[in-house]
Amino acid sequence: MRYSQYLLNTLKETPADAEVISHQLMLRTGMIRKVAAGIYSYLPMGLRSIRKVERIIREEMDRAGAIELLMPMVIPAELWQESGRWEQYGKELLRFKDRKETEFCLGPTHEEVITDIVRREVKSYRQLPLNLYQIQGKFRDEIRPRFGLMRGREFIMKDAYSFDLDEAGADVAYEKMFQAYRRIFERCGLRFRAVEADTGAIGGTSSHEFMVLAASGEDAIVSCDSCQYAANVEKAELRHSGQTAPPPAEERKKVLTPARKSVEEVALFLGTVPESLVKTLIVQTDEGETVAVLLRGDRELNDIKLCRLLGCNEVELAPEEVVAAVTGAPSGFAGPVGLKLRILADFEVRGMADFITGANEKDAHFAGVNTDRDFTVESFADLRQAVAGDLCPRCSEGRLESWRGIEVGHVFKLGTKYSDALSATVLDDQGKERTLFMGCYGIGVGRTVAAAIEQNHDEQGIIFPMPIAPFQVLVTMLNPNDAEVKDAAEKLYGELQDAGVEVLLDDRDERPGSKFKDADLLGIPLRVTVGARGLKEGALELQERQGGERTMLPVAEAAGLLTDRVRLALA
Repeated sequence: MRYSQYLLNTLKETPADAEVISHQLMLRTGMIRKVAAGIYSYLPMGLRSIRKVERIIREEMDRAGAIELLMPMVIPAELWQESGRWEQYGKELLRFKDRKETEFCLGPTHEEVITDIVRREVKSYRQLPLNLYQIQGKFRDEIRPRFGLMRGREFIMKDAYSFDLDEAGADVAYEKMFQAYRRIFERCGLRFRAVEADTGAIGGTSSHEFMVLAASGEDAIVSCDSCQYAANVEKAELRHSGQTAPPPAEERKKVLTPARKSVEEVALFLGTVPESLVKTLIVQTDEGETVAVLLRGDRELNDIKLCRLLGCNEVELAPEEVVAAVTGAPSGFAGPVGLKLRILADFEVRGMADFITGANEKDAHFAGVNTDRDFTVESFADLRQAVAGDLCPRCSEGRLESWRGIEVGHVFKLGTKYSDALSATVLDDQGKERTLFMGCYGIGVGRTVAAAIEQNHDEQGIIFPMPIAPFQVLVTMLNPNDAEVKDAAEKLYGELQDAGVEVLLDDRDERPGSKFKDADLLGIPLRVTVGARGLKEGALELQERQGGERTMLPVAEAAGLLTDRVRLALA
């Protein structure tokens, strides 16, 4: 492809509304252009990378035995009403009516549609196992679309759905997809972790997220330094040390803490550390129950773990008026002593003695507080967020390390949630009707490209991994008006094309400095400079975008050496 004839306009300045690096660089390199909030056009450079990710996905889906199909983006409301999600999904589901007043939605995901297809087409166990997938545009009406392709409203997604006769078969299908996903992201040239995750609005019994590791990642994840355990911090289990509290050594006493409400303020005022405090959180469930939750002072509550313990969908900190009503004090002074609420506590609190809590009185705390002696805990449980240094829940010697990650894929064990709701059944070998077991498996295609940029860039621009780079080689013609330079560049360009290398020829009549800046910005893995000085010495300069290493290539051997480099990088 010739730069001068390609739709490729780079921007020198970073657009003001682009917050994260992938959004900035995808706009500056002309990969995408905004149409509306959270909705983008994919220009040629961006589409080339997206198609490469799609090709890798298709190859690995086919290898795993999945079959491609294509479902509509517009879905009738009746299917979502059958599953119960029409009422549950929320405002992210874009709903509308046609001219006949029939209700529809734009599909954010396709569990209902695929289950409807299977219940109509699959009647016998002999047609199982079955795994169907598509790569298609989806729409979720995000309240605050931002970060370009990282959190858009319209996006390209690969979604696959497996159907099996029993749970054992579903487990096999899940493992196949899990391994296929590992191969996909390895082939894309990304550093990632597969982590245990919450199932969220999709539902099901268990799931894993595939996280591209990047300092800018929105998600916090932890992984063991000794085994394969990894999880989103919202899901991460924690192993209790088993430590029990020593006998009380102090009598409980009230201490004045004027205007000191936060853990840090109280600890500093009393000359101690946050770890010696137990904070009391007054929370409310979506079902209206108010409970007290105890955590060590330096820990954070994990809402998902608490919801699982309470059997609710959501919890939130109680408003000021509720805190005052149940404790008799403003927020910041709540404590378990004398509190007439259900009291739940994190495992760590069980091992603490003579700690500090709020006194349920303004400007006062208790010191020398102990469980059992001073108050009763209804239940101890794993209720806090995991942090680096925590004991691994899977192995005896490991400790957790923390990372930032960008979710690019998610696999779910759905069980019979949708097949029950939509009556998707088959006859088994005894002629008995059996409800199908399902799994679903998604990859954000554009998001994968954006995550690759978040992980691979420097101050000059993108550093594309070879497998998903828009082009593999950039041939920079320094002076297109020099006949010798032009002929050498054109010859190399043709030889690379003949060898099957994806090459962009920068044949623009621009200053060398401008061309080099654009080359660094675009992030094409290999850049070959064709200039008069090098040709006099019979050589072309090769610069690798990753690391910037420069080598000289003999003109006669350049095409072969470059082809070998590309093939080696893709092996």
